[in-house]
Amino acid sequence: MSTPPDLQQELAALNRQVDQLIDTVRRLSEENRSLRHSQEQLANERAGLMARNEQARGRVEAMIQRLKALESNN
Repeated sequence: MSTPPDLQQELAALNRQVDQLIDTVRRLSEENRSLRHSQEQLANERAGLMARNEQARGRVEAMIQRLKALESNN
């Protein structure tokens, strides 16, 4: 007993759609993995920049205090 041609065409079309969906899932999974990696790198970079900003703020505040001390000594 053979499968009617219309049914064979429908099965072939469904098979192509499933293959396309599998490719889409693989592509999206890779993109998601890449985006998560980028997000992690950016979060680390942001933390480093915030630390550097705090160090700079501390140095500026220390300079201001030294200037005020010099001013009050004169």
